[in-house]
Amino acid sequence: MKKIDIVELDRGMEQFAGKEVVIGGWIKSARSFGAVAFLNVNDGTNFAGAQIVLNEGAIEGFEVLSNLNAGSAVKVWGKFSITPENKQPYEIIASKVDVLSATGQDYPLQKKGHSPEFLREIAYLRPRTNLFNAVFRVRSEMSFALHNFFKENNFTYIHTPIITGADCEGGSDIFRVTTFDPYVEQKTLPTPDKDFFGKKVFLTPTGQLEAEAVALAFSKVYTFGPTFRSEKSNTTRHASEFWMIEPEMAFYDLQDNIELIEAMVKYLINHLLTHCKTEVEFFNKFVDTNLLNRLTAVVESDFAKVTYTEAVEILEKNNDKFQFKAYWGCDLQTEHERYLSEEVYKKPVFVYNYPKEIKAFYMRLNDDNKTVAATDLLVPGVGEMVGGSQREDREDMLIAKIKEAGLEQEDYWWYINLRKFGGVYHSGFGLGFERFLMYATGVSNIRDVILFPRTPGNCNF
Repeated sequence: MKKIDIVELDRGMEQFAGKEVVIGGWIKSARSFGAVAFLNVNDGTNFAGAQIVLNEGAIEGFEVLSNLNAGSAVKVWGKFSITPENKQPYEIIASKVDVLSATGQDYPLQKKGHSPEFLREIAYLRPRTNLFNAVFRVRSEMSFALHNFFKENNFTYIHTPIITGADCEGGSDIFRVTTFDPYVEQKTLPTPDKDFFGKKVFLTPTGQLEAEAVALAFSKVYTFGPTFRSEKSNTTRHASEFWMIEPEMAFYDLQDNIELIEAMVKYLINHLLTHCKTEVEFFNKFVDTNLLNRLTAVVESDFAKVTYTEAVEILEKNNDKFQFKAYWGCDLQTEHERYLSEEVYKKPVFVYNYPKEIKAFYMRLNDDNKTVAATDLLVPGVGEMVGGSQREDREDMLIAKIKEAGLEQEDYWWYINLRKFGGVYHSGFGLGFERFLMYATGVSNIRDVILFPRTPGNCNF
């Protein structure tokens, strides 16, 4: 008899009622009451797992089976029985259990209630816990939802390079890619005979520039993949390797961009509330008791919008509440972003038209010559979740901004050519997938929504 996924039992209980089934999984808990024992077995295809009933005298090895430790792997044969009168909707009355791997007392997850900090030290095992089972199931479901949203809105999915020769964000916090011996000081510039690419190349912090090129052929495209920053920020919001959703749209101005961002976020949360009810209920009970109310409010209300200048005026009136004082021209800190979204607007808020000095060179300069057509979406509990802009489509202005940023014009020759070879006004944004997951689950540390987080000093698995 073929093994069946436990989630299939959930979906077709009437179909399996009274029939023999076979499942395989790992024991989450074992309870023994005299001649009857209960195993909770989970194969990862659902959140709750399945309850296995062991009756002494009806199954071989009852004493051993009823004392198995959590984490032990088993394969179970038994009769499927619907139990509407009990807490669980069904159970499997076991006729045979094969122990494929029995854990000992040194198994780290014998007990419940481990802290997230402890579980990060055993990241290879933490998907077996309820919290991370739920988090990574939601991560999977949200990935599918993203692809569905863009497909329904006529976007083309593209794959942009992970290795790039352009420092797209104009910063120094990027990872160098080289075949030089990293432990020997190099005093010469890279050349083809000495280094693989013959020039400075990096792990990409964004796929945006390449996506812009494709958008000017397909109108609407998006990329969804890993990006890298070597910023040494040991905060709950930063990771060195993270995933970004980056759409680029021709014939979109800043307002079109803002509307798309709001539609996408609402689509994702609606999908979450519809398809991940069990996980959301778990998060709402054990992680953030206001999560369900907050998520529901997001899909039922319009997002707020405020210019950077107006936002700073609000913040300046409340500077006594902040560690970092707000002023016009400052880069908003997380405490500022959360104050605006949590205390002032009490919902997601778009801040737009930022000072040109604190934004990237590719953002379109506004007519005031002081601000650029950029926007950030700030959300309660996280701060900035999405950053986007209308891109600079004027060739002369783009060249001037590249020089002003201290970048080499020749490194962006093809990007500049896009402006004269059929260039049009266009926009795009980046959604930090992990930051969205933090918002969607209530989990407060980015390290806990990534399977194996890469952060300064940490690359252990």
